[in-house]
Amino acid sequence: MAEQDYYQTLGVAKDASDQEIKKAYRKLALKYHPDKNPDDKEAEEKFKQAAEAYQILSDKEKRQVYDQYGHAGLRGSGGFGGFNADAFSGFEDILGDFFGFGRGGGGSRSRTRARQGRSLEQVLELGFMEAFEGVDKTVKVVKNENCDTCEGSGLRAGASRKTCGTCGGHGQVQVQSGFFAISRTCPTCRGTGQIVDPSDRCRTCYGKGVVEKETEIKVHIQPGVDTGMQLRVSGKGEPGQHGGPPGDLYLHLKVEEHEYFHRKGDDLYASVPISFSQAALGTELPIPTLKGEEQLAIPEGTQSGKRFRIPGAGFSIVGRPHRFGDLYVEVVVQTPTKLSKKERELYKELAALNDESAQEEKSVFQKVVDFFN
Repeated sequence: MAEQDYYQTLGVAKDASDQEIKKAYRKLALKYHPDKNPDDKEAEEKFKQAAEAYQILSDKEKRQVYDQYGHAGLRGSGGFGGFNADAFSGFEDILGDFFGFGRGGGGSRSRTRARQGRSLEQVLELGFMEAFEGVDKTVKVVKNENCDTCEGSGLRAGASRKTCGTCGGHGQVQVQSGFFAISRTCPTCRGTGQIVDPSDRCRTCYGKGVVEKETEIKVHIQPGVDTGMQLRVSGKGEPGQHGGPPGDLYLHLKVEEHEYFHRKGDDLYASVPISFSQAALGTELPIPTLKGEEQLAIPEGTQSGKRFRIPGAGFSIVGRPHRFGDLYVEVVVQTPTKLSKKERELYKELAALNDESAQEEKSVFQKVVDFFN
């Protein structure tokens, strides 16, 4: 391999910190890894160059020699003399989680690692007033739980797991890929390094270690929640594997609609019918709210569609106790559909008065027009 400027290869300054060097190498290694670039000789070469540069610059003594004497100093001190596959022994913390990278001789680490259990999702429906006031709910969840018979081991009483014959208990098998070996999860034990004979399996869970159960979970819903919000219940998902923590339960909230109020965020909207006389003369209306009745003053001459605001009579605000949005009331002037004889006579009188007023207003307006003309 041709001599290279290790700093230039990794794209870092000569005074770069160890963390910057590691970060730069990780970026290049992931970009040019042969698993991502099969049969790409150029990518393989760049991967080797990055590995060589990192092996020197990540070693304090080798980096100091390289900084003082360059490649000649490394050769003279019996140091790095070209790419060495053994260099990858120190890179597992960088590449292992992404590619299962290991040395060709077969890693000794067991892959039976603790894993968090699967998280669950479920819709939780709430009544309108439950969302307004807050509520404690009991949620029924069907999920896998550790088997009571075998306590999650999957084994019958007195039985034990055996070392996997395929991977020798490592949980990984090696696949040769060009100049180095790639570790893969063992297909026989699925990475655990151990197997269970069919005759040794628990008769309740059939070796799975878990059984499906319906579980009741109590949750507290704060006042003010709305449709689309999500509640996370920590640790109420499925149990972890190999001593790992359980998953979480995510509840997607759905609040029912109200027959009278329409909600927009923390504010409420409602429509109230009023008569012609109430709109013309003004009145006071009793308005129902979620916290009781409020009196709303309607001034005389109110037009249909006029909106009034009642502060603090809206919906509760989540996370802010004793705070509420506003209530907006829109008045709708109703036209009577059936009139009594007396009402008809009165409306005729009113209509005549309206016509006279209209004529007077028109004549006054005409006088103004004539004056300016």
